[in-house]
Amino acid sequence: MPVIPQLKPACVRWSLVTASVVLGLMPVAATAADSAADKAMAAQMQTLLDRMQQLEARNKSLEKRVEELSKGAATLASPSAPANTATAAASGSANASTNDTRLQTVERKTQALAQQVQALARPLVPDFEGGDDGPQFDLGLVGVFQHVNRKGGESGSAGRFSFRGDVGVTLPAGAIGSANSTLVGQIRFGQGGGVALRPTFTGAVNSTTFEAGAGSQETYAVVAQAYYQLVLPLDNGRLNDQLGTRAELTLGKLDLFAFFDQNTAADDESVTFLNNVFVHNPLLDSGGDIGADAFGFAPGVRAAYIHESDNYTVGASMGVFAAGGDGSQFNGSAGKPLVIAQVDFAPKQINGEARGNYRLYAWTNGRTTGFDDSTPQRHSGFGLSVDQRLGAEWNLFGRYGQRTVGHGPFDRALTLGVEHGGRLWGRHRDAVGLAFASLDASSAWRRATGADPSLVGFRSSGQESVAEVYYRLTVHDQLAISPDFQWIRRPGGDGRAPNVAVFGLRATLGF
Repeated sequence: MPVIPQLKPACVRWSLVTASVVLGLMPVAATAADSAADKAMAAQMQTLLDRMQQLEARNKSLEKRVEELSKGAATLASPSAPANTATAAASGSANASTNDTRLQTVERKTQALAQQVQALARPLVPDFEGGDDGPQFDLGLVGVFQHVNRKGGESGSAGRFSFRGDVGVTLPAGAIGSANSTLVGQIRFGQGGGVALRPTFTGAVNSTTFEAGAGSQETYAVVAQAYYQLVLPLDNGRLNDQLGTRAELTLGKLDLFAFFDQNTAADDESVTFLNNVFVHNPLLDSGGDIGADAFGFAPGVRAAYIHESDNYTVGASMGVFAAGGDGSQFNGSAGKPLVIAQVDFAPKQINGEARGNYRLYAWTNGRTTGFDDSTPQRHSGFGLSVDQRLGAEWNLFGRYGQRTVGHGPFDRALTLGVEHGGRLWGRHRDAVGLAFASLDASSAWRRATGADPSLVGFRSSGQESVAEVYYRLTVHDQLAISPDFQWIRRPGGDGRAPNVAVFGLRATLGF
């Protein structure tokens, strides 16, 4: 399931001038009264600017006069001056003092006028503390080709192309006391559904696919995320302009995985692993326990407290999200929502950056379904997400999830993996990744498929095993190309099924 707020590819931040042009192109419903007010404000600002120019000219004239008087005083004070030198010098000094007083008055008036102009300009071009002075834009594109072997495909061997794009914008939204706020929006578009497999526990071997109900016949776009975030600083921050202890409130249409179950080594299908079981906790995503819409998003609210010290970070957060087919799509009841809580711990290295992240979370969702995808059923469980850097090149990760309430095809999942940088072979911007997963068929699913083999066509038992390896070749700052291979043993817990092999090639472009 995809993640942005964070869009993961590299981004470009336009200047305030560019942002102003973009904002000027945004459609607004301006009334005649607004237009008149704008013209009046502009006229007042022009008057103030003209007055400042006059004062600056007067200021230069006075400075020149003071310089002339100072030179005259120096001449009068010289040994060759006439007998009345003292009187003339005293007079010049008095004139200079008077002009200095007038100059200071002019400077005070100039500063006052400048403050007025700045105050008038603030509503038009806000000046926000703590970062860039305008909108921040992200653009990411990813294209994937995959080919599945003959025995692993739903209808034999097959190859499929797909592409997906994300456009994100972050807008400063003003301050409430010492708290800063932002508005975040994301538009997602794409085409292509990827290869179809025989029955598996794995949700998708290509987590970047994105298409509408009409299928691959059309390119489709949706507003993926649109939310408001308020950050209240509780201290003065940390080294290297890093945030300090703070409280956060986020509400709107969200990607749950941007705030829960994060993992620095495995949570971005456009850069690291493609298989869904490695992108997020398999029970939440492939297992369906989040109950989000068809694209992985849902309306919700999240509150968090993050304590920052020089040696570690500790955080606690809770989220409530509308769930189920109707609730997550804004056209049904928000009752029995998904509730998820998480605690975080991150030890820091000497520069203040985290060397690892340890996240423990639990969830409950009253709007999930049973095996038939129609009978309402509550699902609850807990999970762990860990990533840890070793040296400069190794980044290890692991996830564990277990369902404690409710039934699904699998109820326990363990994933382990590593990404290694390419410095060892002279390609420090490249990386290779390797991961393994084990998904355990639940006892309820084993009984159900044993009693009614028509559910999936076989009796499920044991585990489904998944492996994936990729190599990310960085061509330049904006482009990376990644060959990828995936292997699935005992798909769906079917001990007699042949292995599934998927070959792929991914291209990622980020701005």
